[in-house]
Amino acid sequence: MLALRRVQPRALGFTRRSTTKQVAFTSTAIDTDGSQSQSSAEPGAPQKYQSRAIRARRPRISLQHPREWNRPLAFGVLPAFDEALKIIKEDSIALKDEITALEGTIAREKETPQSDQHALRVLEDKLRILEVQSEINFPQVRWKCANGMADMSKAVDRHLLEQRWRKEGALDLLMERIHQMKIVPDVLPDLHPSLDLRVNFPKVKSNTGLQATVSKTVYGRVEPGVFLLPEQTVEPPKIYATVFHPEERLYTLLMIDPVTDFPDETNKTFQTYLHWLQPNIPLSSVSPSPVPNLNTHTAYIPPHPQRGTTYHRYTILLLPQHSRLSIHMVAKDKRAGFDVRAFMEKHGLDKNVGGGAHMWREIWSEGVPAVYKDILKTTEPKFGRMPKADRYEDFRGKKRYV
Repeated sequence: MLALRRVQPRALGFTRRSTTKQVAFTSTAIDTDGSQSQSSAEPGAPQKYQSRAIRARRPRISLQHPREWNRPLAFGVLPAFDEALKIIKEDSIALKDEITALEGTIAREKETPQSDQHALRVLEDKLRILEVQSEINFPQVRWKCANGMADMSKAVDRHLLEQRWRKEGALDLLMERIHQMKIVPDVLPDLHPSLDLRVNFPKVKSNTGLQATVSKTVYGRVEPGVFLLPEQTVEPPKIYATVFHPEERLYTLLMIDPVTDFPDETNKTFQTYLHWLQPNIPLSSVSPSPVPNLNTHTAYIPPHPQRGTTYHRYTILLLPQHSRLSIHMVAKDKRAGFDVRAFMEKHGLDKNVGGGAHMWREIWSEGVPAVYKDILKTTEPKFGRMPKADRYEDFRGKKRYV
């Protein structure tokens, strides 16, 4: 026979958010340090036990809120793990010794009056590879890059972020939308992005169907190809550019409405419209984000899709320059008919050497008339469907059979 023994209930108090459990019985309570304390409350009176706060979410990790990497296993728990870390460290030390020797060779080669430039570039490429290989296998390095704490002054962190951008879907999504929405070839015959360009616009607070209300302080990241409201794009976006070269290079920013979207009333066709132009933007891997001072040249004009037209594909390009450019500002009445390809050819901008791209779509809404009235100072046009050609117009009214 089995004997049953009555066990005194154990109080387990906890706090989620700001609530506190109260247990209506007296018994032995377990303190937070593991010791036992006898309740002094009268029998039948509710007793409030010490409660423990439970965090609702994991603390944020970023450069502003950094954290240190902790070993998943204590030393000695798994000897194979300890031995792997030891081998990684020894390999890193050996590679750093090779880096030191290679840096000396490059310095001597640069001091030579008639050095072989091709051989020098080969040595510099090898140096960059060794700098990455010497630290890429450390788990703490990969953990920091995966949790937003990358140091872009280090070659290994730049390499890891670039591989993440290229292989984890961000670049694939961008190129998919660019080709699906016919940005290639309507804007340029081809694009080869070499930097991660991100666009942030204000979020929508409410949308009653008449006119949307947007937040002035809360910005959200725009996924390539999505639909935005004209109310969201009244002010210039915040542009974030993650570049993977340590040296400073110059770029030109273009924002356009492609050639098949903006109506040309005079010629009864379509044309390109220039919304934004900013040349000579200095960028490097350690440049501040978002990119500052982008509205000092050809000022930003908000998207204003005309009533009666289909959706417009607003495209931002960040094109690399070979040298500093001298470009005249484009007036408001000269924005229509802007030729992107002729502009690039004139100023030596080559799409094949990299750069960045982004795009989104918009249709007419109640916020468009304000752009025409307050910014463009003109009357808002209204368009309808293009009339179809009547193929039988010449035969109407004539006898069919004679």
